Amino acid sequence: MKLEFDVKVTEKDLYSFNIEQAYKGSQGVISLLFAVLLAAAAVLSAQKGNTEYVVLYIIVGILVLLYVPFSLKGRVKMIMKTNEVFSKPLHFEIDEKNINVSQGEEMAQLPWEQVYRFVANDKRILIFSNRKNAYILSKEQLGDSYEPLKELAGSTLEKYRLKIK
Repeated sequence: MKLEFDVKVTEKDLYSFNIEQAYKGSQGVISLLFAVLLAAAAVLSAQKGNTEYVVLYIIVGILVLLYVPFSLKGRVKMIMKTNEVFSKPLHFEIDEKNINVSQGEEMAQLPWEQVYRFVANDKRILIFSNRKNAYILSKEQLGDSYEPLKELAGSTLEKYRLKIK
């Protein structure tokens, strides 16, 4: 079986990927824990009657919660403007042995045995080449290739590398 398709990573796709990665990593976990601590501090201050501290803790908590999504939004916008990889579609040729990706004169080959992880959900497929980097394939852009790609990955990769919904 050989699949061939083109995918252009959109700002929305890249932002969603980065949000998922951030909240699975230490930055997201720490920001959520800090926001919970600030909420607890606000409750304790309210019980003691310190209204000004309640307001301060709530404001700082909201800022902490909003920092990660807004900073990532800005970073993604800058990446989309400055990185040429995102300006044109990527061409994929996938068979039982390799994932070949090309754009213009540039070409990369990722053998299936070097795929770190393959994640498929309702909106996208992520093909990780390592712990942090992945090809982002939108289900919408994949069209009819979505299901065959999931089947190919399921028959090619070890089960511990697959996460298919």
